[in-house]
Amino acid sequence: MKTLARARTLLTVTTLVAVIGSLSACDNMSRRDRDTAIGAGVGGVAGAAIGGNALSTIGGAAVGGIIGNQVGK
Repeated sequence: MKTLARARTLLTVTTLVAVIGSLSACDNMSRRDRDTAIGAGVGGVAGAAIGGNALSTIGGAAVGGIIGNQVGK
């Protein structure tokens, strides 16, 4: 049980470091680029929640990216 808890903690910390690092890369993006990236992220999460497989995640990210790109015009 302790091994599973440690693995889960390590995964959480690794994910947080990756997210914080990726946010710093958005510093010199235009507003439209940022909206596209946010839309793709939100669409990917929504696609995964609705469909539960890789294809729905990719489809949701694609649709979300397109919507975010158009909103940022």
